[in-house]
Amino acid sequence: MLVKILVDNIAGGTDFAPNNSAPNNSATNGCAPGNNCTPLCGEWGLSVYIEFEGRRYLLDTGASRRFAQNAAAMGIDLSKVDSAILSHAHYDHANGLAEFFRINEKASCFLRQGAAENCYHTHKIFGPFAYHEYIGIRRGYLKHFADRIRFVEGDAQIAPNVYLLPHKDSVVSPEARTGIAQAAGLSVKENGRYRYDRFDHEQSLVFDTPEGLFVMNSCSHAGADNIVKEVEATFPGKRIYGILGGFHLYRYKDEAVYAFAKRLLELDVQKIYTGHCTGNRAYEILHEVLGERACQMFTGMSIEV
Repeated sequence: MLVKILVDNIAGGTDFAPNNSAPNNSATNGCAPGNNCTPLCGEWGLSVYIEFEGRRYLLDTGASRRFAQNAAAMGIDLSKVDSAILSHAHYDHANGLAEFFRINEKASCFLRQGAAENCYHTHKIFGPFAYHEYIGIRRGYLKHFADRIRFVEGDAQIAPNVYLLPHKDSVVSPEARTGIAQAAGLSVKENGRYRYDRFDHEQSLVFDTPEGLFVMNSCSHAGADNIVKEVEATFPGKRIYGILGGFHLYRYKDEAVYAFAKRLLELDVQKIYTGHCTGNRAYEILHEVLGERACQMFTGMSIEV
């Protein structure tokens, strides 16, 4: 299994490797030899390219065309991607969809059935007053690209040993997810009214590898520790080898991040690749608690499992 980070908040290049990002040869810079690569550009967003068992996957498309520009610089041909997956319905993961569909004329993009163009960041002003900032999939995309989009429900197998999982109410209840959303100010608009999100549009991409299950969830809004438990509940007895994604900790206080890191340590995941919405201070704490299990993602990073 080969994983390459096409775009993340941290930029990369031909000689870029942040401290603690590549503790061994399994995580390196991803610029293809002989390509005369220029430094790769980062942005607030995430896009991940995966090769697994003879097939190619794209998880998210970042906030712009930048993922595609970086892919070209890294020697990755996006026209050969077999399947795309949108982790959730926020702009910083979906805005590059048009560029992907322009480059690739065949691949379907898998979205959770709950995904819609209705996600907002609710900014409290004072009292009952709030400003709702649109942060969803670019309006019109779901209709314009309807022939390329496939909605999935429940636990879905999209290829041999490749799965898409929703949140499990038995692990983290809709009420608990709503509480997380309220703390983060994340809302959806339904029937003309705003309510705090339950993240029904969020899904985990899971690969069943010889090393164990490798889980990807780009923002882990419901909690990366809860997501690991959801995967454990779906695949009882299976070892979870790794998790990759943003953990949405950038606004959390230190004590909350320490508590989260200890919960993740107890779950005994061997490799934890994180970036995007995790935040610099949160990553420092994760590395302090988890040691070399925790690796900082960056644009151009290459991971072999």
